[in-house]
Amino acid sequence: QIQDLTFLIKNYCLTELYLNNNELTDISGALKHLCSLQILFLHNNELKKLGKTVKELKGMRSLQTLNLFQNPLAYDPDYRLYVIYFLPSVQLLDRKLVTQRERESALHLYNPKRAWVVQSIAFGKRVNTALGTTEGSSRCTQPARRLIMPSGNGQLLCCFGRVPFENPEDAVLVRALTRSLTEFSSMDWNKVATCQERRLENKAEKPFEKLTVLFR
Repeated sequence: QIQDLTFLIKNYCLTELYLNNNELTDISGALKHLCSLQILFLHNNELKKLGKTVKELKGMRSLQTLNLFQNPLAYDPDYRLYVIYFLPSVQLLDRKLVTQRERESALHLYNPKRAWVVQSIAFGKRVNTALGTTEGSSRCTQPARRLIMPSGNGQLLCCFGRVPFENPEDAVLVRALTRSLTEFSSMDWNKVATCQERRLENKAEKPFEKLTVLFR
């Protein structure tokens, strides 16, 4: 029959908190200091305001398991997607694993502009097309598909809201080939002489070795 949570004011290091099956109506100002929480059970209470409840939990970056079912706020039509979007660290919500599809749906619902940007640059998309074919290569399990390019390359950057390809995966592949480049360089600094060493030894410095790898 717990109704007030002021007794938790000094419990900063809690990692698990089980407050289910009580009579809580509001948790505002009572839990936000518990930044180490990983498991929080609040199901079967009387929490009614979804926005205020989620706002109280936003600072819990380590929160992975959360139960809010059997509360009046859980009957909100977009309740689950709202919690998933504003509490991205939660992996298990109301005894159900949060799926990637649910995260994408929540992003489209509550931040459509960001969702459009993420989709337009093809981050996180997998293209099931080989970048090239090599005879006798065991790594290529299927031949590369021929890209059907649109007429007029100048129109490619001016088309919004539609993909100028017959197959959308072709657009993702073209963008990946032109933009998805990452370069890593490494060097053994122990073999590079310091300023003091160069002055004392008074001899020509050996060229240092630098390894650069380019990933597509």
